[in-house]
Amino acid sequence: MRLRKMMSWLSQARRRFHDECLAGPITQTRGVPSIADVSSKISREIATALVARIGTTQTTAEKPAGQTAGAMFESACQTFLSDCFAKLSHLRPGTFSVEKGRAISQFDQYSFLDDLRQLANASRELKTHLGSDYLIKPDVVVIREPISDRVLNEMGVLVDDTVAQHTPLRTANGGLATLHASVSCKLTIRSDRVQNTRSEALNLIRNRKGRLPHIAAVTAEPLPSRIAAIALGTGDIDCVYHFALPELVEVLKNQKPETLELVETMIEGQRLRDIADLPLDLVI
Repeated sequence: MRLRKMMSWLSQARRRFHDECLAGPITQTRGVPSIADVSSKISREIATALVARIGTTQTTAEKPAGQTAGAMFESACQTFLSDCFAKLSHLRPGTFSVEKGRAISQFDQYSFLDDLRQLANASRELKTHLGSDYLIKPDVVVIREPISDRVLNEMGVLVDDTVAQHTPLRTANGGLATLHASVSCKLTIRSDRVQNTRSEALNLIRNRKGRLPHIAAVTAEPLPSRIAAIALGTGDIDCVYHFALPELVEVLKNQKPETLELVETMIEGQRLRDIADLPLDLVI
């Protein structure tokens, strides 16, 4: 008798992620998934076929408010990444957590921004010059906590009071947690959201003192041209991750082959990957 192939843990986690998306942020109103642009026939067709491949959505009388659906999508991404990091601890040792709603000034690389904000608040002229664009609060963050000397010295006396006195990795140095990754979660993509994501990425790059965190974006946008608006370019973002990339490719092959080349270009150019790739990429 032929044995059924067991589904991998990551495949199961991906399925749970899809179930959470379909139970909340992605709904269906009058037969149209909420991730579709109702004014675009192509968007409606791709979104309908895409959602049908991953499961069944809730049917609602009205499309959920954008902010509500967006927050639910962020929560789904947070849960997925948190579960994955717990499972991948043998590949990336350390104390990691995945959270929402944390300002970058709470982390070691950007802690000086709090001092800058206080100075700006005390000076109207300085505040005018600086603005407030640098005060970023990413959708989802992956955090690495400092390590005690006891843990560092488990395999032998690696450090003592005379060396490594400034690295934020040591709890003994009184450093803050490190921002390991910033993940922008956009259920769908519109021009204003593209600009916000790029601006956040540029601020993370320019304002850091120390290690640059991973900078990623996750989306459930069905239209390839809109995905390209954020995925293609100069590489401010490490990579864009689609919530159901293999399913999207299959839908385009069967229904919209003329748009498939753009998606393949993004994949081959290492600008677009599946959500299941994200936790493994963050381990690097």
